[in-house]
Amino acid sequence: MPRRTVTLLASFLMLIVLLCVGVSIPVPYAEMSPGPTVNTLGDHEGEPVLQISGRKTYPTSGHLNMTTVRVTGPDYSMNLFQALYGWLDRDSAVVPHKTLYPEGQTAEQADQENAEEFSQSQESAKVAALNQLHIPVAAQTVVGSVVKDKPADGRLHAGDVIRAVDGKEVKETADVAKFVTQRKPGEQTVFTIIPAKVAAAAEKKGQRPETGEKQVTLTTAKAEDGRAIVGIQARVDHIFPFTIDVKLADVGGPSAGLMFALGIVDKLTPGGNLTGGKFVAGTGTIDDKGKVGPIGGISMKTIGARDKGAEFFLTPKDNCATAAKDTPAGLTLVKVNTIGDAIKALEKISTGDTAGLPSCSTAGR
Repeated sequence: MPRRTVTLLASFLMLIVLLCVGVSIPVPYAEMSPGPTVNTLGDHEGEPVLQISGRKTYPTSGHLNMTTVRVTGPDYSMNLFQALYGWLDRDSAVVPHKTLYPEGQTAEQADQENAEEFSQSQESAKVAALNQLHIPVAAQTVVGSVVKDKPADGRLHAGDVIRAVDGKEVKETADVAKFVTQRKPGEQTVFTIIPAKVAAAAEKKGQRPETGEKQVTLTTAKAEDGRAIVGIQARVDHIFPFTIDVKLADVGGPSAGLMFALGIVDKLTPGGNLTGGKFVAGTGTIDDKGKVGPIGGISMKTIGARDKGAEFFLTPKDNCATAAKDTPAGLTLVKVNTIGDAIKALEKISTGDTAGLPSCSTAGR
């Protein structure tokens, strides 16, 4: 057999071996790509995304699209060739697996975490929007969760309103731990609560529960650091003066908070029409005070938004530098740090006065 033929055959066999190795060897990476975008002012799967009852709403126009990122699941095993293809593909991003999923996290745990973050983002969006509109929202401290086999297990329940601990009024969530740790492990502490069912019935009417208090005496346990504990996690629960529902399934995480809040403001503002009919998309977490926080996958979200027709993209301040490095053609990034910033920007966009919009730069300023 001629040497040239032998060389070609050997090279071909080596290529086959490399291909087999590339396909069979898993690499510790995950992939992100643009996900669906949904207009918070419009419908999704046949029903309005934002449904408000008990308060007058007003016509809106244009788009205020929340954006998403598709990610491979925690159990997905990427091979070397898939990773190389993802690195070369502009419309996807390959990132270390641990960036998306902490070590040991199962698919069920990831789904649960995303669902909880999504639920909390809706709650904060409602509060931020109503605060922006100067509509009062009442708040109370409730039992968020109960730790199994701790003193509160079976005695306190998620949703119970905590009015006082040892006769001291609970004015904010941190008071619960503060009052309990004033006891020594093994001492008794008395919780004044309103049971979850009673509280839920009052909340349906947009009211704080005023009756039905009961006292629950618990014997404190000792935490690893020596503090007294009862085994609960307290959280804030808001009582809204009317009903606001977000109808959007199969979405998780906290990053739609800003766009939900803006959609609520638009629907509740007389003659508001925040967008002026323009196509605006965006992203960002939001807290009860209206502060906008950064999110992951910003580049995938800007690509997804532009592909759907967005002209402007509301970008959290701390994501600006990354987003500005690879902005899709025809998309204007608008830097926002609060819901107030976003509304001011929308006012400019709606009138066409976009020259003074706060923009993103690769320097992040």
